[in-house]
Amino acid sequence: MDKDVIESQLKGNTLRVYVYALKKRKIGVREVQRALRMSNPSLAQYHLNKLQEMGLLKETAGEYEVSNEVKVDVMKEFLRVGNLMVPRFVFYGAFFTVFAVYFGILSIRLYFSEPLLLWPTALVILGAAVFWYEAIKAWRSAPQA
Repeated sequence: MDKDVIESQLKGNTLRVYVYALKKRKIGVREVQRALRMSNPSLAQYHLNKLQEMGLLKETAGEYEVSNEVKVDVMKEFLRVGNLMVPRFVFYGAFFTVFAVYFGILSIRLYFSEPLLLWPTALVILGAAVFWYEAIKAWRSAPQA
């Protein structure tokens, strides 16, 4: 299917089922129904079939598996690490945090001889705080699966 069509149809419960499939790799109808608290298995089956028609899932012996991974709207900010969906800002935040700690220790040790080292330390701490804020915001905006 065309990416625009997929983006227009991948919303609501269908998006939740797709995110759940991305996290679990292989899923069944009853598993989706229980995990996403759907009213009945036929509703879960409907969304799985819809994803299969879009070409995002394939069925093998009653189990569904992700066949095509797409990045739609909210999911563009996430990377898949194993079974986890992690906002990419987490990596930036961790990178800046390491440098903030390094500069912090360095500025404490050299404070009396190099007081100008406090400015880069403050900027790196500010950068880390901004990236962690964005990571938390992205995590909260993710569809709950």
